[in-house]
Amino acid sequence: MELIVTEKDNAARRIAEILSDDTASTGRRNGVNVYRWGEKRCVGLSGHVVGVDFPPEYADWRDVQPAELVEADIVKTPTQENIVRTLKELSGRADRATIATDYDREGELIGKEAYELIREETDIPIERVRFSSITENEVREAFGNPDDLDFDLAAAGEARQIIDLLWGAALTRFLSLSAGQLGEDFISVGRVQSPTLKLIVDREREIQAFEPDDYWELFADLLQADTAFEAQYFRREDGKEKERVWNEADATEAFERLQGAREAIVESVRRRTRTDEPPAPFDTTRYISAASSVGLSAQKAMSVAEELYTAGYITYPRTDNTVYPDDLDPEALLSEFTGHYLFSEDAESLLAAEDIEPTEGDEETTDHPPIHPTGEIPDRDGLSDDEWEVYELVVRHFFATVADAAEWEHLKVVADANGCLLKSNGKRLVDPGYHEVYPYRSTAENHVPAVEEGELLDVEDARIEAKQTQPPRRRGQSRLIEEMADLGIGTKSTRHNTLQKLYDRGYIESDPPRPTKLAVAVVEAAEKFADRIVDEGMTAQLEADMQAIVDGEKDLEEVTDESREMLEAIFEELHDSREAVGEHLRESMKADRTLGSCPECGESLLVRRSRQGSYFVGCDGFPECRYTLPLPNQGEPTVLEETCSEHDLRHVKMLAGRSTFVHGCPQCKSEEADDTDDEVIGVCPECGTEHGGELAIKRLRNGSRLVGCTRYPECEYSLPLPRRGDIEVTEGRCEEHDLPHLLVTDGADDDPWDLGCPICNYADYRERQAASEIEDLDGVGAKTAEKLAAAGIESIEDLRAADADAVADDVQGVSGDRLREWQAAANASAAAD
Repeated sequence: MELIVTEKDNAARRIAEILSDDTASTGRRNGVNVYRWGEKRCVGLSGHVVGVDFPPEYADWRDVQPAELVEADIVKTPTQENIVRTLKELSGRADRATIATDYDREGELIGKEAYELIREETDIPIERVRFSSITENEVREAFGNPDDLDFDLAAAGEARQIIDLLWGAALTRFLSLSAGQLGEDFISVGRVQSPTLKLIVDREREIQAFEPDDYWELFADLLQADTAFEAQYFRREDGKEKERVWNEADATEAFERLQGAREAIVESVRRRTRTDEPPAPFDTTRYISAASSVGLSAQKAMSVAEELYTAGYITYPRTDNTVYPDDLDPEALLSEFTGHYLFSEDAESLLAAEDIEPTEGDEETTDHPPIHPTGEIPDRDGLSDDEWEVYELVVRHFFATVADAAEWEHLKVVADANGCLLKSNGKRLVDPGYHEVYPYRSTAENHVPAVEEGELLDVEDARIEAKQTQPPRRRGQSRLIEEMADLGIGTKSTRHNTLQKLYDRGYIESDPPRPTKLAVAVVEAAEKFADRIVDEGMTAQLEADMQAIVDGEKDLEEVTDESREMLEAIFEELHDSREAVGEHLRESMKADRTLGSCPECGESLLVRRSRQGSYFVGCDGFPECRYTLPLPNQGEPTVLEETCSEHDLRHVKMLAGRSTFVHGCPQCKSEEADDTDDEVIGVCPECGTEHGGELAIKRLRNGSRLVGCTRYPECEYSLPLPRRGDIEVTEGRCEEHDLPHLLVTDGADDDPWDLGCPICNYADYRERQAASEIEDLDGVGAKTAEKLAAAGIESIEDLRAADADAVADDVQGVSGDRLREWQAAANASAAAD
């Protein structure tokens, strides 16, 4: 029997389909899918099924000094025991094995882990196959030409694992213990994470330190017959054109002259044509940047691309290559799209060109080609909205790389109006070139009429605008990834994950990313007490060392020993600073949670968390002062800069995914509830008949509103109401529940929301919420949710209880592996709640 091992279950399913000509059957062993045909068995891992860790005696953070981890042994332990057991059982029956994991450093390490697990059971021949797309041609060719595992490449991946464990665990424990932050709120530090965080913090410092300068700009409209176009005032100084006027008196004098002008004489007319070259092929960084333009985060962009790769629709998305390989036939690939309803016209127009010559970027590597479509075209209904958007982006980007350059015609007109020079720049797209097939770049034009030198133009509507210089802008995720690449921080495979970790740990928020006070505190502590923690040169050097392993210039032990020496030097610097570091971090974390002064004792009011996990506002003077304010029970609070004018408390925002909202001033919300009387609207359906309970509209001190029983807490019957808007009780009544219809008005310009009967409305809300929860899962769009509903999966509860493989058989385009990932996410969400 031949055993084939892939990186994930969906890759195993796809490869089994290809190699078996769709005859493979699916069995289950230890809860793991095993695909079989003839004498072949194919099983998918779940990425790394073996992890590196410290021996058990190092597990207790309080009993082990962080510095002890620097010299600790590293052990490997199974992380997916059922998969490991299945792999070993199949190995014992096999007479040969083939490793078919992804072809990159991480995939080679995963392959080596599988190799070692097989070797524990048997000494059968083990081969390695590599491919850049899971298409029939590439897979069959790869299996027809097997190779050996690249142990140097795998060793580089293993070195990264060990180094990241050493740095992350040792420094994370040191900072967390110093600040007294244990449990879920530990302070995370990492070899790549920390220099990346410093990039973000440094930009925020530039923004905060920026002092704006005043300047003025002047404009006027020029008219040729009935055609008006805008022109801007400028001066010529030192051979350059200066539009900004830095002195108010000079700006005012120029404006008065411009106001007095009735006509302007054209001084010069300059025409030129500019070639707009099509883009270079997609490497990972370019792809993430392009995906950001259609609204996808770096993490989401890579997640979607990996799904499309595994399904065989695009090539491997982790690549530094920007030069198509010689064996790529652009004409043949374009021909695959000629029959498609969406792409046919563009593909045929490109094929009509006399010569098809793809563009090239600066990087040419031999591992993977640039990201491009494989020629296998998915059914639109078989993909989520995000997956289709990415697929079309990749297809059209390939089209653009084999399209002609665009041409723009530029026209610059300079005129003199009463001694004031005015200029206007027009541009017109003469030949759209690649823009016809790639609508992701701007083709906006600016019309300036054809005028001649010496021509007189009317001057109208002179304007002066007072402005200020602006601070540097925060970098978006894609720009940050480009910066990380330029500095050698991380790899193409890890950079997007690094940013996501910073979000998950509460170090950055919003997009473009903005650092929290905790992030600034961590960077400041590192800079003051051990600056190599955040030194991009240090992590770039370690990345270079790992590449040296790939090139055979160093070995794993040499590189990890050097890393341990660096880390040991850092702990020598930190040795006497634990108290100072801890105090610095505690003060900064406290500032991140501070709203203002307690109205009863003057101490600070802080966002706190109860033992049950709920959030509230409490006084820092506790237990002497027991003043508290409630917070909403939905979401995680973050303190905003905006301050309440009445109570001088900072506003609070509740982060709750799509349901994120600004709560505002907690004291205002509490006082509004205290000052609002309950409004009775009917009989309580649970206790009204027996105990006389009534339903009333209530405002709670945490900002929520509800319809609840007046006998609370004896009767806990309640129905939620919207947080915002004025609620009006109308004359209309529900025939079923004998309750009045409610109307919600939010703003004078908005149409009222007819909420209707609160009981009926809540039942409808529960139905909508079930579908919404499904769509909140990563990779589930509206169309996929519809298909899942048709298969009986209408809620998260349905998903948790479903047989993933049985549902996959009924839902086109969704694998059992994908469903299990969604089930795991749903279970994790339930555990967090």
